[in-house]
Amino acid sequence: MNITRFNQAPEYKAPNHFDMTCLRLQGHEAGPSKALWMGVSQIQPGGHTGLDGSPMEKHYVVLSGEVTLVSELNGVVTEAVLKVHDSACFAPGEKRQLVNKTDQMASILLAMPYPPATPT
Repeated sequence: MNITRFNQAPEYKAPNHFDMTCLRLQGHEAGPSKALWMGVSQIQPGGHTGLDGSPMEKHYVVLSGEVTLVSELNGVVTEAVLKVHDSACFAPGEKRQLVNKTDQMASILLAMPYPPATPT
């Protein structure tokens, strides 16, 4: 068993994340994990990510506040507001953006698999 206390979760820097604090809960520098890693992003009012795609599927759960999610897949843009305990899954290659359009901090859980191992 690997336990990460929230107040001891290591911070990590994610590209194209603005006015956000990203904490690793499991996997990578937070401890051993073979299948996936998890993190929490604390998004300040006005904080956001870029509209970027990923080769890996991503799962999100809003823990506090309200987060607007923007998706772009095959040229179709979709926007949805998620509130506490709402969740979303983004497919591999689907562009996604997280935005806090409120005046309160929001917190969102991220879970995603590791990329496939590259043969050596």
